Amino acid sequence: MPISTLQGDITRLAVDAIVNAANSSLLGGGGVDGAIHRAAGPRLLEECRSLGGCPTGEARITQGYDLPARYVIHTVGPVWQGGGAGEDALLASAYRNSLALAHQHGVVSIAFPAISTGVYGFPAERAARIAVETILEHGDDLQVTLIGFDAASHETLQQALDEARR
Repeated sequence: MPISTLQGDITRLAVDAIVNAANSSLLGGGGVDGAIHRAAGPRLLEECRSLGGCPTGEARITQGYDLPARYVIHTVGPVWQGGGAGEDALLASAYRNSLALAHQHGVVSIAFPAISTGVYGFPAERAARIAVETILEHGDDLQVTLIGFDAASHETLQQALDEARR
């Protein structure tokens, strides 16, 4: 399974699916969630309204609309509460459920942001390790890109990938 990292804007990637680090309402928000909703256009919000939300650790899929990606897989990562509230398992579940939806819909290429590391406060290095481990275990034959919006997040993702390959 090819897995790589990239620094940039996930909304510009021409892949089969991009993953949205969504909130449980699926109705848009800040960070990557807001950027994806803005880039996809108003039809994404319409479809998200019909889904009735998404619990933490689960995932839902929609069309990509005005994005270059065919699909958006919305997943809700955990809010960091210090590490004792099952955050690691919930984050791994968010990645695992996103990968399962990708497989069910014939996705070959998928891009993930650093889920839960923004306003949800999950420590970036810990989140990156969980992301890489979960993708390596469940990504099968998918072409996966881990995308960091800025240089620091990209470097953190690349370091986790390098460590996993050792």
